[in-house]
Amino acid sequence: MSKSDIAVVGLAVMGENLILNMESKGFRVSCFNRTVSKVDNFVNGRAKGKNIVGCHSVEELVASLSTPRKIMLMVKAGAPVDAFIDQVLPHLEDGDIIIDGGNSHFPDTIRRVEYVESKGKLFVGTGVSGGEEGALTGPSIMPGGSTKAWEAVAPIFQKISAHTESGEPCCEWVGQGGAGHFVKMVHNGIEYGDMQLICECYQIMRSSLGMSNQEMHDVFAEWNKTELDSYLIEITRDILGYKDEKGREVVDLILDTAGQKGTGKWTGIEALNLGQPLTLIAESVFARCLSALKDERVEASKILPAVDSKIEVDKAAFLEDLRQALYASKIVSYAQGYQLMREAAKEYGWDLNYGGIALMWRGGCIIRSAFLGKIKDAFESNPELNNLLLDPFFTDAITQAQDGWRRVLSTAIKAGIPTPSMSAAISYYDGYRSERLPANLLQAQRDYFGAHTYQRVDKPRGETFHTNWTGKGGSTSASTYDA
Repeated sequence: MSKSDIAVVGLAVMGENLILNMESKGFRVSCFNRTVSKVDNFVNGRAKGKNIVGCHSVEELVASLSTPRKIMLMVKAGAPVDAFIDQVLPHLEDGDIIIDGGNSHFPDTIRRVEYVESKGKLFVGTGVSGGEEGALTGPSIMPGGSTKAWEAVAPIFQKISAHTESGEPCCEWVGQGGAGHFVKMVHNGIEYGDMQLICECYQIMRSSLGMSNQEMHDVFAEWNKTELDSYLIEITRDILGYKDEKGREVVDLILDTAGQKGTGKWTGIEALNLGQPLTLIAESVFARCLSALKDERVEASKILPAVDSKIEVDKAAFLEDLRQALYASKIVSYAQGYQLMREAAKEYGWDLNYGGIALMWRGGCIIRSAFLGKIKDAFESNPELNNLLLDPFFTDAITQAQDGWRRVLSTAIKAGIPTPSMSAAISYYDGYRSERLPANLLQAQRDYFGAHTYQRVDKPRGETFHTNWTGKGGSTSASTYDA
């Protein structure tokens, strides 16, 4: 009997659909699940009659594979990944490859690469984005880890991934260690931001303009024909137009408390660790946290005074302003995400291809959009680009959108409509374009109460000073200065 090309462990939604995707592209796939009854159910169900081999033990799974063996884990992140690595390692030979395709935190991937390589094997940590549909028909795949593994996994990954209209696979080697899972983490952070920005537009349309779901459906349908053409705009259009069997608009039946799995939080934490102003994405995470305080919000709504949320505007003109505000905020979100990746590359010694990352996100993934093609062009034109806002295309786009962006936010504030992520976007923009910020006063405050020192505009950078502000302090100052 012929050997399988790859094995997948974990038969939840993503695992099953990836297996079916691989098999449809001509690969023979072995599968295993800790609860082995799921193997039988899958093989006798969705996989029946296909070139898929069900295995009931790790030994059987390993024996079914051609060399170098490739075993892809689609299991819950954390301890289950480590447990399976330890379970399978004794059965593998040098050069065999373990692949983690779950949403693992990138420091765990860095650790696992070192551990598995110390045993003579190879480890790949890969982001897989696209949800159930993407897994089945072609996801965005972001692999990193043991560089020697790429030659063996590339033919499979690039064949099963989504492809752009010009036929390029939305999968390329990202880098060593945890680079693949880091890029997937940033992808998910941007996803948080995009979703929150769309929700803020929805609330403005619903609460201030008094628009019906059908009217909003029509607006998002039109927006999807513009620069905002994207998967998330598309599904928002569909959601707003969806009715159940009783004719009820389902979006209005859903409780307004949002869940999260942690990747947005990880992105914000890493931004803080690296000192990067990832303000928009951080606010999108906090917006979900605030939504979860439903009972408190209900009580607060009875106590805290509000203002009239209805606004009197030229509706068509305001909707165009709102579209421009969404577009400008989206540009800022990606600019911040790319700044974080650039800083992480310095910190962890990765050689990230920023245009290539935009290409990987161009199809298959949740944040896929036409807009990403412009990001790819920007970094191909200038691989050393410090900030996406400084690329001529995006500078022009922000310039054209700026007036409408400001009108929308001032109107929303007056109407009492929360716009945390959109407001964070314009505050970042105004901060980044400012030659002078009030940090001189802040540093004086730090030096006053803690002798933290400061630098001077009339002295060379790096030289630090301390002032005895009260006359009671003395000349002793802190030994380090961080800026």
